Amino acid sequence: MANFERFNPIPILKGLYTTFHSTFFEPVVTVQYPEEKRPVSKRFRGRHHLRRYDNGLEKCIGCALCAAACPADAIFVEASENNDDVRFSPGERYASTYEINMMRCIFCGYCEDACPTQAIELGDQYELSFTERVQAIYTRDMLLDTVDELEKATPRKVEPGAFDRSIPMMENPD
Repeated sequence: MANFERFNPIPILKGLYTTFHSTFFEPVVTVQYPEEKRPVSKRFRGRHHLRRYDNGLEKCIGCALCAAACPADAIFVEASENNDDVRFSPGERYASTYEINMMRCIFCGYCEDACPTQAIELGDQYELSFTERVQAIYTRDMLLDTVDELEKATPRKVEPGAFDRSIPMMENPD
């Protein structure tokens, strides 16, 4: 009985006042995911993409520097030779096999930094889910950017000697 005689409701009321005063009149920040998605920051590193040049050729030249820079050993690159009958990239080689094991990837961005042609880029897609291990391995076809026009698709036939450099010359904007 002695405990009930000394009961003081004032500290509890002060605590309730503090809670309701700081949260009751604030706007609601709940997002109805997946119907509504919040934008990600500019520096966010999400799903990988293999980029193309404006003419539709792939930027990846199969040098495997991204695989060498990957600390998790999540990238596998196998290069093959280009020729004028079947051309994938402007260089001598292209990545015939390009795979990223997304269960091993730690999204550090070292592959993006190591690429001399800026072929691989970490995008803003963060919805990566798998039900089987095989689905976690992203192949070259899954990573490549799509093209709208058929004449920009790879592989394609080109005129001999049109592409003699792995990295195209930069045009002077002046």
